[in-house]
Amino acid sequence: MSIDIAWARAELDRFLELTELRPLNHSPGDIAVFSPRKITSGAEKDIVASAQVVEQILDRVLPRWRDEVPGNSRVNRWYQHREAVHRAIVVLERDAEIRQRLGDDAPQVSAGTMHSWAWEGARPLWQSGHFREAVTAAARKINAEAQNKLGRKDISETTLFKQAFSQDLPKPGQPRLRLRDDDGSDTYRSVHRGAMAFAEGCYAAIRNPNSHEDGLPELPEHEALEQLAAFSVLAHWVDGSTLIT
Repeated sequence: MSIDIAWARAELDRFLELTELRPLNHSPGDIAVFSPRKITSGAEKDIVASAQVVEQILDRVLPRWRDEVPGNSRVNRWYQHREAVHRAIVVLERDAEIRQRLGDDAPQVSAGTMHSWAWEGARPLWQSGHFREAVTAAARKINAEAQNKLGRKDISETTLFKQAFSQDLPKPGQPRLRLRDDDGSDTYRSVHRGAMAFAEGCYAAIRNPNSHEDGLPELPEHEALEQLAAFSVLAHWVDGSTLIT
């Protein structure tokens, strides 16, 4: 899991300390009262500040915690948060151990390490659980960046990348993207032919169904991550290529 576990654990522990209920006393102070008998250990302003950070950690570790973790405001306004924090701590502490013990200690893919065009395009929707729309947003972002690099606003998506990676010589108003120097080799030709086909596959088989078919169920997060990774590969190729005019 690509997260600073020690830092995250410290933030979660701090939140639990602040929101722990204790018997009400008569000492003055900025303390939020939730029942006639008990109060939180921390001041309301400190709890709210901590919650801003904790919610972002929970969104990373338990993306659906708001829907899946029960709440009980009659016990404590922060009951749902505390329950989610306890679960997140277990995930943070034991994720690596569980995968190792169950024989699935495989490398993990993090969207945050993908090309910025892919992740920054997807991030807002991804963090709210709209994975299919997030992949579509990443596809639009990469298309826009490719248009900017090529100076082509007249074409987009499949047509754009077909022309960009075409092995034909550039023409006025039709520059090309080159992933390596033309040395006349089969490798040079196969690389650009493959990039063209790969881009077409990304937009024809991933972006188009996600955008144009109504009523599709939400993508499971792991499937959306695989699709996002495909667009990240394309983004790296476009960003790292040489523009030939």
